[in-house]
Amino acid sequence: MKHTIVAVMSLVLAITTGISCKRDMKLGSKDNPVKLYFTPSVDADTIASNSVHFIKFLEKETGLFFKTGIPTNYISVVESFGSKRADIAVMNSFGYLMANEKYGASAKLKVLRYGHDYYQGQIIAHVDSGINSIKDLEGKKFAYTDPSSTSGYMFPLKIMMENEVKPGNTTFAIKHDNVVTMVYQRQVDAGATYYSAPSSDGTIRDARSRVKTQFPDVEEKVKIVQITEKIPNDPFVFRKELPAEVTEKFIAAVKKYISTPEGKDVFENIYSVGGLVDTTDADYDGLRNVIKTLNINLEEQLNKK
Repeated sequence: MKHTIVAVMSLVLAITTGISCKRDMKLGSKDNPVKLYFTPSVDADTIASNSVHFIKFLEKETGLFFKTGIPTNYISVVESFGSKRADIAVMNSFGYLMANEKYGASAKLKVLRYGHDYYQGQIIAHVDSGINSIKDLEGKKFAYTDPSSTSGYMFPLKIMMENEVKPGNTTFAIKHDNVVTMVYQRQVDAGATYYSAPSSDGTIRDARSRVKTQFPDVEEKVKIVQITEKIPNDPFVFRKELPAEVTEKFIAAVKKYISTPEGKDVFENIYSVGGLVDTTDADYDGLRNVIKTLNINLEEQLNKK
């Protein structure tokens, strides 16, 4: 009996010591790598295959070890900061607000797309709908993307609330291209999607471009009624208690990486990102104010993703 107790105590001590040692291992070491999470806004295989080169570059530049994670949904990325499973994450703006509110995570970098650190929403309508202004949406059939979309729901809804306009039958089409298709096919009179300004040669880059192969005349059949105010682009988010040295090394390395031809290709493939700029939490106050105005529950909306 005595030998059994001693053996059990030795085992418990060994396990406890092992856990303690792992906890005490310096972050960035081989046995305790810096954990980098990617928001699953595109196919996980696409992220995984493209991030391999990025991780190798980070490790060479910083002298730290990194490990990547691709959770299955948006809320998992947020909660990973609470459980310390993530040290750094590329997030959508809406998820960042929740990670900041619940766990004190902070945004320090913001992505650039088409040279801009913001995007916008738009309200579109079929050219034969008789809709020429926001007021004309009263009582009309309307399609949003999903309830947690900033450009495809929240910001367009804010415009309608400010104009005291209520569409008739509304639906959530989930994807931006679905909304465009529904408007094009006149299943609804109007809808809300993301907006990006046309390229220098006039090529459209808003959500209508996603269905142009299927519907070549989409520009002639679906028009923009109004564009929303600016929405800050996706941030790189850092855990509250992450050592400053790790943060500084990562920021310097990722900026250097995206300035290389390989880095540009990788970030373009993963998130259609063309560059990075510094940011602060204050840059997301406008989005916070919209959410407060609409009385939206962050966690409830993210759980719908």
